[in-house]
Amino acid sequence: MLPLFHDFADETVLVFGGGSVGLRKARFFAREARTVVVGGRFEAGYDEVGEASLVRAHLDPEDVRGWFDRASPALAVAATDDGALNDAVEVEARERGVLVNRADRSGDREAGSVVVPATARDGGVVAAVATGGRSPALSKRLRERIEPLLDGADAMADLTADVREELRERETSPEARRRAVRAVVESNAVRNAISAGDDGREEAEAAVKDALDRSLTRD
Repeated sequence: MLPLFHDFADETVLVFGGGSVGLRKARFFAREARTVVVGGRFEAGYDEVGEASLVRAHLDPEDVRGWFDRASPALAVAATDDGALNDAVEVEARERGVLVNRADRSGDREAGSVVVPATARDGGVVAAVATGGRSPALSKRLRERIEPLLDGADAMADLTADVREELRERETSPEARRRAVRAVVESNAVRNAISAGDDGREEAEAAVKDALDRSLTRD
């Protein structure tokens, strides 16, 4: 499997199953997608997933097609404790060319399958870890180790985007621009300023000036 980021804005994710696994999936996808969860019961915690629509209904395999018709999902999640029902969700998704995440299966997967990774984020900066479904515990542990590294990353991304655009407007050469942006990212002074709640702009300007001066000397 290859890691990809998918934009689910304005798309629908259809989750089958109102248990703890379905809850975890709903929380993940409701950050961006219209999320519909269908289940015979819902465990405590679903009221915290404010963007998810909950539909209480008894589910049988023959009901699956109708729910796909109603929701027209971009992705379906099979998160029930009924193997036959999960089979029906997977088959229906494949027949329709819809992405599918089957929560009760790990290891080898067919084309069109989606593994939901362990995710660490700071604003718009996201790092994801997956083990191909083999070891969720390892994914979680690695995510916990990555999370501190992302502290301030969103602010750094905004800052470097501004720096890159300003250098373009100054018609700085691509190579010098790359060196300057890299200098900002690698600057301890910039990172410390952001960690202290500052925007890091002054420190970034100093890092850019130093990088450009060195570029002129090198060239």
